[in-house]
Amino acid sequence: MATEIKVPALGESVTEATIGELLKQPGDTVDVDEPIVSLETDKVAVEAPSPVAGRIKEFRVAVGDTVEVGAVLAIVEDDVTPGESTEVKPRETAQPADEQAPDEGEAPAAPTAAPAAPASTQAKDAAGDAALSLSPAVRRAVLEHGVDPASVKGSGRDGRLTKEDVEAAARARKDAAPAPAPAAAPAAPAAASNAAAGERGEERVKMTRMRQTIAKRLKSAQDTAALLTTFNDCDMTAVMEAREKYKDLFAKKHDIRLGFMGFFAKAACLALKDVPSVNAYIEGDEIVYHDYVDISVAVSAPNGLVVPVVRDAHAKGFAQIEKDIADFGKRAKDGTLTMEDMKGGTFTISNGGVFGSLMSTPIINPPQSAVLGLHRIEDRAVVIDGEIVIRPMMYIALSYDHRLIDGREAVTALKIIKEAIEDPTRMLIDL
Repeated sequence: MATEIKVPALGESVTEATIGELLKQPGDTVDVDEPIVSLETDKVAVEAPSPVAGRIKEFRVAVGDTVEVGAVLAIVEDDVTPGESTEVKPRETAQPADEQAPDEGEAPAAPTAAPAAPASTQAKDAAGDAALSLSPAVRRAVLEHGVDPASVKGSGRDGRLTKEDVEAAARARKDAAPAPAPAAAPAAPAAASNAAAGERGEERVKMTRMRQTIAKRLKSAQDTAALLTTFNDCDMTAVMEAREKYKDLFAKKHDIRLGFMGFFAKAACLALKDVPSVNAYIEGDEIVYHDYVDISVAVSAPNGLVVPVVRDAHAKGFAQIEKDIADFGKRAKDGTLTMEDMKGGTFTISNGGVFGSLMSTPIINPPQSAVLGLHRIEDRAVVIDGEIVIRPMMYIALSYDHRLIDGREAVTALKIIKEAIEDPTRMLIDL
């Protein structure tokens, strides 16, 4: 009996998705609840599982297709024993029995060049199958670095190849490669001639649904909100000393590393409590205020930037905030974040410092009205009590919707965050 595999419900207000990857091929066997298709939605990638065990008869979609909820993805014949192999064994079917094992004492015939062709064809087919199972980001990395995907062991779910696997293989190959021998003098003009010929290539890759959504939302924020950014800098000495002093005890007790995000999340909660407009947003001709703080944390995922939400951050301690953020980071890399993880959020923190950013003007995450941008920490000369000293400093930025938040309110909120970071005791006594 054949069973139709359909696009599952994708979440509130999400009605369609793009086929990101076919995780199986026609003829492959599948078990119950085994994913067969990866779907890219506006926010996350989700997988469509098979409700039955069987063999895939055919796919009704291709990579890049746009499908709606309820559309048929594939047909599975469920009259196959789970795990049954569908591999064709050419050696057993192509050779007569008397050719498989020579008579005793008879010398085996010398191999001819003819069998080499099927082997080459099989290798090409295997490489083609591997390419079909790669996500768009991984395919781009494979092309960019010239890595053979069949030679790299995947670390993703079910052994799938990730972009990081390809980059690691490229680095390993580069490190292992011997230094090139100096070119002979006569070859130089030829090399210059080839360079002058200007062999340049280009590639067109369709934007993923997530990237298209990111582009639309960011452009919409610029078109709708009156964006403005205010800057400050903060001395990270106190936070760094606290981390160094308590990091081992903190990790031992809570089984999580004490990072900077916990400090900034709690500092932001103080600021949003004192300046509620920074934690509000405009809806029509009304302002919606919140008596809670749900912090959206910008996390880098293989397909783009996502913003899962640390809910009720104002009521959570450092350990729980750090655990939530660490969990989001891991699941973003694995592609297992859900729509519910991204739903809501009243304020956003984006840490460009992990990538080396010195200063930036982050864009708000609609319908929110403000976003805090963090940057790299570097030693700088500052004047304290009339003396020039070296301190670990970080620039912080608050971008905000000037339609709702006045400059005085934005500057005040950022100043509260700065003071809380420079004197973490303020977070304990609610100052």
